Amino acid sequence: MAIEKDALWPFYEFAVEHAALGIHAVDMNGRTVIYNEKMKQIEGLDLDDLADRSVLDMFRFGQDESTLMKVIRSGEPVRNVKQTYWNRNGQEITTVNDTYPVLGPDGMIGAVELARDVTALEKFVHQPLRTYDETVTFASITAKSEAMKSVVVTAKKAADAHLPVLLTGETGTGKDLLAGAMHNGSAHADSPYYTLFCPGLDSSDIHRTMKTIGKEQTCTVFCDRIDLMPMKLQEELLRELESLGDNSRQYIASIGGDAFDLIANGSLLKGLYYFFSSITIYIPPLRKRMDDLWPFIDDYLDRHRRRFGSAVKGLSPEVRETFDSYTWPGNLKEVELLLEEITSLLTTETEITHDLLPHHFKLKVQEEFSPAKRPQDFVMSEGQEFLPLDTYLREAEEYYLAKVMNVFDGNVTKAAHALGMSRQNLQYHLKKIRGGQ
Repeated sequence: MAIEKDALWPFYEFAVEHAALGIHAVDMNGRTVIYNEKMKQIEGLDLDDLADRSVLDMFRFGQDESTLMKVIRSGEPVRNVKQTYWNRNGQEITTVNDTYPVLGPDGMIGAVELARDVTALEKFVHQPLRTYDETVTFASITAKSEAMKSVVVTAKKAADAHLPVLLTGETGTGKDLLAGAMHNGSAHADSPYYTLFCPGLDSSDIHRTMKTIGKEQTCTVFCDRIDLMPMKLQEELLRELESLGDNSRQYIASIGGDAFDLIANGSLLKGLYYFFSSITIYIPPLRKRMDDLWPFIDDYLDRHRRRFGSAVKGLSPEVRETFDSYTWPGNLKEVELLLEEITSLLTTETEITHDLLPHHFKLKVQEEFSPAKRPQDFVMSEGQEFLPLDTYLREAEEYYLAKVMNVFDGNVTKAAHALGMSRQNLQYHLKKIRGGQ
């Protein structure tokens, strides 16, 4: 007896949600219609995050790089393509994808991508991290601020001591770069360097990689984001590390927040923390060391000129003000990805102007300035408790400036002109507001 087509849907739904492959389907506008559990694990997002948003808005690649968009445009399948990209949570992902057109009764209705997660395999490497085709050293790290100078001094001491090290800090602060610099700055720089991207590991990966590492008498092992592993895998990783015995291996790990908070909320195994935390190094976020922003940008543009022969020399005053006002939640990694996106489109421009900024970045700047209060929130009702005058004026100023910045798309120069004040004065008020948040 044949099963009716509608009755088959629960079987399809179960198969999609329990498949070992990531499944991501979009309509002809690039908007997500299917996003299964495995894809959530790979990319760290949820279907709610993708609702009503194009795939190009959510991930940091262009239309020519997105295999889903390629298939929608061409109508032809694209097979066995490796993609490395950063999602909106700031995590680097590597997948091997097969992408196919989906046909309806009246023609093509979208595309579906089947993704195999190879992030862990890509991250398990035998040599120190390289950036800009150069080996990472302490000199590669932007450290103009006093906070980062202190980080580098401590990291150099840790490299000399050859003790287990725990690197803490937000995503994008450069924990992986610091780990590579510590290896290259140590007496064992010529020995193998292994990076384990812990969120992508399973039990067999841990056993296999530790077996390989166990054959090395001298090496550096960097366990990236141990706090993103399930607790059972953290316990297994700890057992495997302890079984390697006491030798000349250098162990480094990274976490994305305060260790004690992570232990308290069940995200970090206390024993694993103790294993790595002989020396703990905290890398502060960019918003707390803005002295590092412009040296980093200048260095990036200098490398771009030397590598590609471009004419770009710097940023316009408007863009500089926007960059100074923005809080950079993705830290220097966000700056780097943004500069890569901008410079990839440059031809003969000598200056990065506001119109060259990507739309998604302008939206993020605009969202940061979006008003948190409504005008009626500042009207006092009878019987309502009165605020101190300075508090009331500060909140009113915050609302008004946010409203104006929202109207002018985060452009400080235009907003200052509309307000009848200098750019520097508006910049001062915006920084004062942020400092109080």
